[in-house]
Amino acid sequence: MAAPAGRGEGVQKQIQQDWVNREYVEIITISIKKITDFLNSFDLSCRSKLAVLNEKLTTLERKIDYLEACVTKGETLT
Repeated sequence: MAAPAGRGEGVQKQIQQDWVNREYVEIITISIKKITDFLNSFDLSCRSKLAVLNEKLTTLERKIDYLEACVTKGETLT
């Protein structure tokens, strides 16, 4: 017994729409992965740069502490 022509076309349209939806979901998934990769890379880059700045600030703070101690004691810088 063959299925009515209208029913077969309906099933075919559903299958085609399903594939369109799957392709759309795949595109979105790939885009989200790219954004995630970028954000992770950006995070690592920022952390590295902030660590370098932190080291520089620590060095400057130590120099300022030393200079303040010298000035408090009335020593001259030589």
